[in-house]
Amino acid sequence: MFSTECDTCWYYDYDEEFDEYLCLKDLDEDEVYRISVSPSQHCPYYRQGDDYTLARRQ
Repeated sequence: MFSTECDTCWYYDYDEEFDEYLCLKDLDEDEVYRISVSPSQHCPYYRQGDDYTLARRQ
C-alpha cells in the first residue's frame, strides 16, 4: 500500500506470478485513491500480523 506498516500487515503477501509483494485486500479505485491522498497515509484496513501469525497462514 502506501504506508510503512505494510510489512507487518496480514494482507501484505508475496505474489509469485508478479514476483513482488502486493496487498491482497480487495480495494476498489475509490478506496485506493482515498488512502493515497489522506494526510495521515494510514490504511484503515491494516491488520497486525506478526511473524508467527503470518507463517501459520501459509
